[in-house]
Amino acid sequence: MEPSEQSGPDSGSQDVNPVFLQQLRELDIPEEAAKQALLHTRNVSAEEAAMYYFNKLENEEEGDDDLIYKMVFVVNMDLAMGIGKVAAQVGHAAVGLYQALQEKNSWREMAWRWDHSGIVLQIGTNVAHLLELQALAMSLSLPTYLVQDAGLTQVESGSRTVLAIMGEEEMVNNVTGSLKLL
Repeated sequence: MEPSEQSGPDSGSQDVNPVFLQQLRELDIPEEAAKQALLHTRNVSAEEAAMYYFNKLENEEEGDDDLIYKMVFVVNMDLAMGIGKVAAQVGHAAVGLYQALQEKNSWREMAWRWDHSGIVLQIGTNVAHLLELQALAMSLSLPTYLVQDAGLTQVESGSRTVLAIMGEEEMVNNVTGSLKLL
């Protein structure tokens, strides 16, 4: 991430106040957006930058109404998992996907925008099906997370139980749209 801070023709004017940046990050403002807000407000204060960010966001949301993000969990129905086990595995998938979303700025932004969108549970046939769906999602640059169970309760160690996929609804539907709901 460091090299991107220095990019631009006049890197000296790209410096932001690290204390203000940290305060904005504590408000869950994505790092790049926080930096841009600080630069636009000339590093006056974290409060000014936050006001700029949220006002800008309100204005942008009016134009982004057509973009809907979706998080899908595809459950491997070939495994004999009880309802509680499925719920736990979906929880693992959600946390794993959230962690994966932190790897790229665009994915962090997607996670933030998704907050008001939906979650879907769908049926996957078996592990081969989950791997096929994951490969397709990855070919479309969608973030994924595939849970491998520790094998302490109902399924064997290493069993692939749930595939999590997230992205713009239309793209995700290209991967999972034909699957039945759980």
